[in-house]
Amino acid sequence: MSGTEVDVIDTLAGIEKGSRLDRVRAERQQARDNAQKSYEALFAPIFPSGVTAEERYAVAAFVAGLHRDERILAFYMDGLGAQNPSRDVVEAIVAEISHGAADGPYGRYPPGPLSVEDKVGPVHRICEPNRGTLGARLSAALEHAHLLIFHPRDASPAALQRLLDAGWSTTDIVTLSQLVAFLSFQIRVVAGLRVLAASARQF
Repeated sequence: MSGTEVDVIDTLAGIEKGSRLDRVRAERQQARDNAQKSYEALFAPIFPSGVTAEERYAVAAFVAGLHRDERILAFYMDGLGAQNPSRDVVEAIVAEISHGAADGPYGRYPPGPLSVEDKVGPVHRICEPNRGTLGARLSAALEHAHLLIFHPRDASPAALQRLLDAGWSTTDIVTLSQLVAFLSFQIRVVAGLRVLAASARQF
């Protein structure tokens, strides 16, 4: 295992060393190691660029909350808490998770056969009081994360421009997109492992 002794996916899925699921994951050790390396690269990078640790954990907590996974939300909230954010920032993120709740995915395909799958849905905008607390940069990041999760079809140059206008560099936008993509992957893997664990307990 790379970097740290604790595998984050194992922790979030409640996998104990030596258990059946531990052995299942060990059968694909390279995939297991790469998932851990991705986590470390995003949350403990050697070269963090312009995205702060507080921003990384704030976005992660928001994404976990939108996926309605309380255990993963608590994990990333703890990570955010370790960055010593203000209480107002934490409360604003919790409020925006509630405001941003949706089912999705929404969006429109280019005109053609797939247009029958077009679905209208809410576009999340941080409320003004919370925007003042979070600042323009983090507010834009949370709005973009919501877009990637619930409106992937609607990603556009205009959406990227809103990040640039809020102070995100092109390099940092790549990091933000990688962060949201990794969290979506991690949350789905953990959910699948929990289902396997529950099935194993029935036999």
